Amino acid sequence: MAKKAVLIGINYPGTKIELKGCVNDVHRMHKCLVDRYGFAKKDITVLIDTDKSYTQPTGKNIRRALSELITPAKSGDVLFVHYSGHGTRVPLEEGDEDDTGFDECIVPCDMNPIPDDDFRDLVDQVPEGCKITFVSDSCHSGGLIDGAKEHIGESTNKNRNQEPKAHFFELEILNFFYNVLMKLFAFCGIWSSHEEPDKIEITARYEVGKSRYLPMESFINVLKEKTGKDNIEIGKIRPTLFDVFGEDASPKVKKFIKAMLTKLDQSGFVGKVEGSALESGREIYRGGSSSGLVPDRGILLSGCQTDETSADVKKGGEAYGAFSNAIQMVLLEGGERDKITNRELVLRAREMLKEQGFTQRPGLYCNDRFVDAPFIC
Repeated sequence: MAKKAVLIGINYPGTKIELKGCVNDVHRMHKCLVDRYGFAKKDITVLIDTDKSYTQPTGKNIRRALSELITPAKSGDVLFVHYSGHGTRVPLEEGDEDDTGFDECIVPCDMNPIPDDDFRDLVDQVPEGCKITFVSDSCHSGGLIDGAKEHIGESTNKNRNQEPKAHFFELEILNFFYNVLMKLFAFCGIWSSHEEPDKIEITARYEVGKSRYLPMESFINVLKEKTGKDNIEIGKIRPTLFDVFGEDASPKVKKFIKAMLTKLDQSGFVGKVEGSALESGREIYRGGSSSGLVPDRGILLSGCQTDETSADVKKGGEAYGAFSNAIQMVLLEGGERDKITNRELVLRAREMLKEQGFTQRPGLYCNDRFVDAPFIC
């Protein structure tokens, strides 16, 4: 039985969207995999953007690493992926469907996003008898494997209709006022987050450059900087991504372009597609890649729900993702040899984050048979 992993940490150094704790999350998880789960260092691929000696976490490199993780896998193998970085979500194309109502994406360092449909396609390639566990400590990570069955969470349309939730901006405001209140208590000597060196300090996610939430406006601005194109708008993102990244773009982006070209060909001449779609840049792709089936071999542990943001913490002067930190603390609580199930890990992480004052709610998405299976292996 082989144990292999891909760990991705993106701090976006030198940009307006720079983060601090994502690479630390990767190093910490690397040590956990080796010391606790018996992974060989040679079987762990690390992609980070703070050290040029490592493979850089571009969209192309991340897709290649994930493909190289899955392609040679055999029955009985254990596969693991950890992502820490920015997350975003974009509106669906016309006629597309998704349980969450959006395309959740991770954001590589070159702004070549990888949507939930792509992760679904990857999971579908995992061979029978093998399983792959994803941990995504990023904003909007609920539903990152398209079509996965939600066991713990509130991200799907069905659950949102049953239990209305505050918009994620409202949740950010709650985090903001919590941090202001804690700082006021600390100033007055009523409470301090530094009473003990091993306690954590909550870092407000509204601070510029410290949030793992990447608004679409910020994504577009960084994309403009990296491409030199000034005419990028909400309805022109996918054509621009294909123009910039070509064959290295997301398969979903390429399917959109193919659909657009097919529509153009059917129209008889370029420029006359339902009001000149190419000229206006309006996206007319009419179908997603999801087959609607529940991924049988994929397990997603998300740091939050699809409409929530993921927070950072400071521990011992170092920044980490709140969810990544909670995972390590829960594993430590259980002892070095005790196995904890996916359900137990997510529920305990939820409790822990709530106790610490966070509003984000981790989720679990997988086939029924993996709910009470041991985390990783």
